Amino acid sequence: MNGTAMKVLVLSTALFSLPVLAQSTDPAGLPGCGDASSKFKVENFGGRQGVQPDAGKALVYFIEDDSNFGSYPKPTTRAGLDGKWVGATHGSSYLTFSVDPGVHHLCSSWQLGVILGKGHQTAAAHFTAEAGGVYYFEVKNTFILAESSAITDVTLKPLDSDEARLLVNKLPLSVSRRKD
Repeated sequence: MNGTAMKVLVLSTALFSLPVLAQSTDPAGLPGCGDASSKFKVENFGGRQGVQPDAGKALVYFIEDDSNFGSYPKPTTRAGLDGKWVGATHGSSYLTFSVDPGVHHLCSSWQLGVILGKGHQTAAAHFTAEAGGVYYFEVKNTFILAESSAITDVTLKPLDSDEARLLVNKLPLSVSRRKD
């Protein structure tokens, strides 16, 4: 390998290794997000199936898709509901939580910001839950290195229930707890 090729390899490795090791993102102002300083430790386990909503409540699946995140480590993505964090996912995984019937504001936000790049690191959506209902939301995290800059993006969208069940059967369940 010649010197130029080695420099490109070293630079590429450095750029793909560093992007999510920086300061916190600031989700302030989004109706579903919690306190920007809150952090989670996340562990992923084999998925579970057949989760039903608690009596009088609805169930939300928060599914993280990192298939377009071309870097390592993958982001830890916090899930917010009505101004409070309810948990977090890490890598392509999912979590579930119960909600009361009514209008709710959902938020997804990276726990750490990206050193390089331009784009969104927080997304939001709202929905109206009915007792006994099951709602699926997909957060897609994107990191693409394009020439001398990086493009980052987070989207949060409702997901078709059939597609969501396929994903949940393939993905691990994230269990999170707040860091002290």
